[in-house]
Amino acid sequence: MRARRPRVRVRMPSPAMVVALIALVFSTTGAADAARHAVIAAIDGHPISATPHAGGILLLGKNGKFPASAIPTVNDAGRVDGKTAEELAGECPPDTVDLGTWCLDSAPYPLTKADLGKNDFVWASKACEAEGGWLPSAAELLGAANRVKLESVITDSPLTATIDQDPTRGLKDEREMSSTLVTTEAGSAAAGFEGVSEGATGDPRQGQANPIPMGANPLPESLQYVTVYDNHQNGGFAGSEPVFDPENFRCAFAKTPGADVEPET
Repeated sequence: MRARRPRVRVRMPSPAMVVALIALVFSTTGAADAARHAVIAAIDGHPISATPHAGGILLLGKNGKFPASAIPTVNDAGRVDGKTAEELAGECPPDTVDLGTWCLDSAPYPLTKADLGKNDFVWASKACEAEGGWLPSAAELLGAANRVKLESVITDSPLTATIDQDPTRGLKDEREMSSTLVTTEAGSAAAGFEGVSEGATGDPRQGQANPIPMGANPLPESLQYVTVYDNHQNGGFAGSEPVFDPENFRCAFAKTPGADVEPET
């Protein structure tokens, strides 16, 4: 029987090897430069150039960066997807004052007759959250005093502060609730207590006795919110009140793109 010849697998040289061999051959002739340019003019069908071309390979400059000519020209750098920087940064909702990076109601929260007396710390916090905002801190109210007409004493200017001006309804010094809390007592109970529920048990695996049921104290009198008043646009502290006491308040908001645009009907 005729012996079978072993099959020899032919390996094709890499493109880099081909380029090197051609360059070596032509380097011995006067056409070296022309040959080199002809060989590297295209790699795998992609032209090489210092200027951008579709499907081409772009050369870096001597500094290792793309040349300025390769950077596309922006027709309108003031807009992104047709929107200005101000529109992208967001806008304040209606009836608020623009304070740069955030917004504050221009007037205290409007309470209905049914809401009067309910506006304690928890109620106000929920009302602002429902509006898409938050109850502002004492620092935020103080910082806004020179631009927002905060509640104030009756001797303040009605041009820069919100004050009572109708004697038939009584003239009273007013102040506003903030989200800043203080406590008038020491200990963890000063911040409230969830109590111990009926039916609570200890861990029998650790030999714990059943706890004694105790009432909760979710709104302790010792936990109080700081109040602020306009104080002739200087801002001032007006004492603190227990979290369950009602008080005037206003809401703060983050800027939102298109916030001042009325919704389509």
